[in-house]
Amino acid sequence: MQFQAVARRGCGLGHDVVGRGITKGHRMDSFAGKIAVVTGGGTGMGRELVVQLAREGCHVAMCDVSPDNMAESKQLATEASPDGTRISTFVADVSDESALLAFRDAVQADQGTDHINLLFNNAGIGGGGSFVTDENRNGWERTFEICWTGVYLGSRVFMPMLVASDEGYIVNTASVNGFWATIGLDRPHTAYSAAKFAVKGFTEALITDLRINAPHVKAAVVMPGHIGTSIVFNSAAVQGTTANAEVASSFRDKAPTTAAQAATIILDGVRQDRWRILVGEDAVALDQLVREVPEEAYEPVFIDMIHERGHLRWLVSGDTPD
Repeated sequence: MQFQAVARRGCGLGHDVVGRGITKGHRMDSFAGKIAVVTGGGTGMGRELVVQLAREGCHVAMCDVSPDNMAESKQLATEASPDGTRISTFVADVSDESALLAFRDAVQADQGTDHINLLFNNAGIGGGGSFVTDENRNGWERTFEICWTGVYLGSRVFMPMLVASDEGYIVNTASVNGFWATIGLDRPHTAYSAAKFAVKGFTEALITDLRINAPHVKAAVVMPGHIGTSIVFNSAAVQGTTANAEVASSFRDKAPTTAAQAATIILDGVRQDRWRILVGEDAVALDQLVREVPEEAYEPVFIDMIHERGHLRWLVSGDTPD
């Protein structure tokens, strides 16, 4: 059953939006004057979210493990933003609850506020590919802790400040690996995929929880495809390993969707009150194909079908050697 959604009066969209089984109401169609928290704001999509939000006059508090990267993000955001826009930084590991509690306290002090309007749980790394062979568990658990526990703790810590606002949005970054748990049939991808499935399920469950207990706060899950970020470099730094520079640079520079484009898609999704935000044509194609042929999702033929649709040609089907 479909319900006609009611567009916010004066939002300038010119038409109502039809929701799939969800009655949609008030939209956050402007970020000006709002207060946003962005985790992982030092590079990639996080940096672009910071800059684009600030450009619209949104006050932004970011955290990251790299103070140098955040300083660059702050400079870019300050240059892009109207006078009076507050941009603050804080060094924090999102998998550490005490660090996030300290970040929350800093947000309250630096932004002079008891509430926030937007929470972007964006921080993430890769690693921990195999559950079977990862005997020391460190890489696997580090990846899971940042990609899932970081979202959980971020939501826990900042929920009271979101509820204290007149309107709020939690935007959690999952991945296409939150509905398709592989990056090719020639290699395992368990920790990241497990974490992103958890993020997706948690965010979907929050929709009803918030509607019942805090209806002025909404939740959206972001599922990017291949985005041009430095995640390969950053993951190696966090994991204490060395990235293959050629592979890491190629992943960043040859992606079909840039980090700036991804941030724009995410923010447009929030404006449009979409709880499910696919980022990139490859993400859309994967989502459609997984639904069309779910039993084939982890077979070589599925990779071939993705290639036939013009996406993710670097994926290996498993039929031939790497």
